[in-house]
Amino acid sequence: MTPLVASAVLNPINSTLIAVALVPIGQAFGAGPGRTAWLISSLYLATAIGQPVVGLLVDRYGARRVLLGGASVVMVAGVAGMIPISVEWLTGVRAVLGIGTCAGFPAAMAVLRRRADEIGEGVPARVLSVLAMSSQTVMVIGPTLGGVLIALFGWPAIFAVNLPLAGISLVLTLLWVPKDTPAEKPAERIDVAGIALFSAALLVLLCYLMEPGIGDLWLLAAAIVLGGLFARVELRARKPFIDLRMLAANGPVLRTYSRQALSFLAIYTIMFGYVQWLEEARGFAESAAGLLLLPMSGIAVGAAALSGRPTGVRLRLLLVGAALLAGSVALLFVNDGTALIWLLVLAALFGLAQGLTSVANQTTLYRETPAETMGTASGLFRTAQYLGAIVAATVIAQCYGGHADSGGLHRLAVVLIVTSGLLLIVTAADRALVRAERRERDRREAV
Repeated sequence: MTPLVASAVLNPINSTLIAVALVPIGQAFGAGPGRTAWLISSLYLATAIGQPVVGLLVDRYGARRVLLGGASVVMVAGVAGMIPISVEWLTGVRAVLGIGTCAGFPAAMAVLRRRADEIGEGVPARVLSVLAMSSQTVMVIGPTLGGVLIALFGWPAIFAVNLPLAGISLVLTLLWVPKDTPAEKPAERIDVAGIALFSAALLVLLCYLMEPGIGDLWLLAAAIVLGGLFARVELRARKPFIDLRMLAANGPVLRTYSRQALSFLAIYTIMFGYVQWLEEARGFAESAAGLLLLPMSGIAVGAAALSGRPTGVRLRLLLVGAALLAGSVALLFVNDGTALIWLLVLAALFGLAQGLTSVANQTTLYRETPAETMGTASGLFRTAQYLGAIVAATVIAQCYGGHADSGGLHRLAVVLIVTSGLLLIVTAADRALVRAERRERDRREAV
């Protein structure tokens, strides 16, 4: 588990370290929230496109090769990030980090599935809980760690920290991840056309989502055309990059992707938008703003730790929606004079949702996905998560405009109320969750 955890946490820690660095980086280069929002979205854009591609490489070439390649890319990007050329340069570096950190999650899920099948185990709920809890831990301590690093060494430290982290991941992978067997080498040609069309369609769509407007509707039209071409190629391919027929027939997996996207749209909106409001509207320093998210960190880690059971998934998912809705409504009443204790309580509410959602959705994905496509399916799972993150960056930029004030925070709250309500509806209407609970109870009783 150690090398798998070390690799899987590279992406969430890079996704959250940047939260408290947006303001100082913007000040260093004279850039407002509209430009610095790309520092968030570039990593998520690269990750959203790269995750299913890397997942396919895991399925074809094996987890060890992919993990070693990913760690090497992260180390190169860590060095490049310490060079303060421009916001655009750092945006490119963040995109490279997104590609390099893609490897951890699909590789870990594929290794766990293979191991569980070898020993005849069902859903390895405790192991999934450890994996999710590790990612949750570094994700929620990211803003706090980022604040400390910036206070001590300046904002380039959030890039430099990748050198030791990726180095440890690389060494542990060499030591403890089993060598890939010859059977894992690809027997058939990879669907390059499908990968290219998928990447192009997603890239154009996300570029539109970053700055939606009437004048950019051609981007949306282009994304639709590219998506249609992708579907046509995949439906005709003998070994498609993404098996659309199988995916369309697997409603539980599609709904799992939807829940993950909606949940993290809300979570990332708070993680980045709330921190910006604390720094700009309330005047907290980067380190103090990171510390104010500690309740979110503690509750999220504790909730993830208590989620290591294969049963009760539906109840936990309903609780995620309820916690997000309650926190979003409370956000409407936050202003420049709100007492510190209520700001901490608000962060804790969103932490509860964050801690529960990943383990519950990962468990559902594990149950409903064939073993031979676990890498690709896990990559698409993370793509759904980062689609939510990219939309969150767009929402923040549109609601705040040039300054993160309380009015913008209230506009964020309205968007989150709609998102949380939709999440509750999707979860409550999913009868497959009930059937999966029954199957798991029957299996455990039989054992």
